[in-house]
Amino acid sequence: MANVSGFLSPSVPSLGRTMKPSIGVIGSGFCSTKGIPKGFFCSSTVEGAAEKVSPSQSRMPRLVMQGCKLVGSGSAVPSLQISNDELAKMVDTNDKWIADRTGIRNRRVLTGNETLTSLAAEAARKALEMAEVDPDDLDMILLCTSTPEDLFGSAPQIQKQLGCKRNPLAYDITAACSGFVLGLVSASAHIRGGGFKNVLVIGADSLSRYVDWTDRGTCILFGDAAGAVLVQACDGEDDGLFSFDLHSDGDGQRHLNASIKQSEVDHALGSNGSVVNFPPRRSSYSCINMNGKEVYRFAVQCVPETIESSLQKAGLTPADIDWLLLHQANKRIIDSVADRLKLPSDRVISNLASYGNTSAASIPLALDEAVRSGKVKPGHTIAAAGFGAGLTWGSAIIRWG
Repeated sequence: MANVSGFLSPSVPSLGRTMKPSIGVIGSGFCSTKGIPKGFFCSSTVEGAAEKVSPSQSRMPRLVMQGCKLVGSGSAVPSLQISNDELAKMVDTNDKWIADRTGIRNRRVLTGNETLTSLAAEAARKALEMAEVDPDDLDMILLCTSTPEDLFGSAPQIQKQLGCKRNPLAYDITAACSGFVLGLVSASAHIRGGGFKNVLVIGADSLSRYVDWTDRGTCILFGDAAGAVLVQACDGEDDGLFSFDLHSDGDGQRHLNASIKQSEVDHALGSNGSVVNFPPRRSSYSCINMNGKEVYRFAVQCVPETIESSLQKAGLTPADIDWLLLHQANKRIIDSVADRLKLPSDRVISNLASYGNTSAASIPLALDEAVRSGKVKPGHTIAAAGFGAGLTWGSAIIRWG
């Protein structure tokens, strides 16, 4: 479970006394916002001391009422669209079978000269344009992806394509379909604790490169896309990230993975005869392996729980949110979570039918379409949740604009 110890410890020694927060610190997410502005703000009192302690004397970490808000979105998808009917020509399936079980009818796939970094950069430009922020004003770029085009990360290449002259830090976050939610939380931490002003969070994946297109169980699910959001510093009273809840369970990795594998052909250099199993064989990643029933069982149990946890920390109930925005994995999962939270379908954001499961891109892609269509308006409260390989899952309660 995530910790907020980096923001404020429950008790901090100061000048031999104990500093206690005047409000409780939640073990995962931010402070409870009941009765206070929805910004991160914790005050402290000193027990057993009548004298005043100046800021220069106190060892108490200085806390600034700093918030963050989502001010711009963008998305991009490949030009090639693959329908269920086209997949039916490759594997034993049909449009009705796929749509009934998943809710998916089409997906986009990278081809030709298209690259994941170019998609991510396009989504990023659109987000910056909406936010009216120049690339040179970016302080950080976070690329949430499990399919980088460079083993060492693709985020710096996006920084290059955007033409950022001040060389802002850019790095990858790998958390599969939960990646974008983790990216939002990471951005907020950099803003609240590091003084950053403009952080670009991008979710982008090209899982089509790791799909076995002869496996009916997985090839029908995945597509490629990119989505981006600009997270910007603001006053605490305007804070747009109310709470979060994050988890992982490595034991579930056996149910969903694309593990490394060694080539069965000996390395071209062979062995020098003096060291066993050296040089190592060349490695690559397997295609996606998934136990669909176990992943479904995991999602319908853990996703409602994490959303309920985030809502509780924010002092909200499902009735208080305007929109439910889940990772777009399967319509049955989305419907099940909405039913558990007692939310009607007209308050659920979904574009699963058009794009399939686009991993870390699915939440920002759906959000951008909802914003640009006018469905999501400034001030709307959104419960967002990601879940997937790792296993990882998490949620965040956010306000748009």
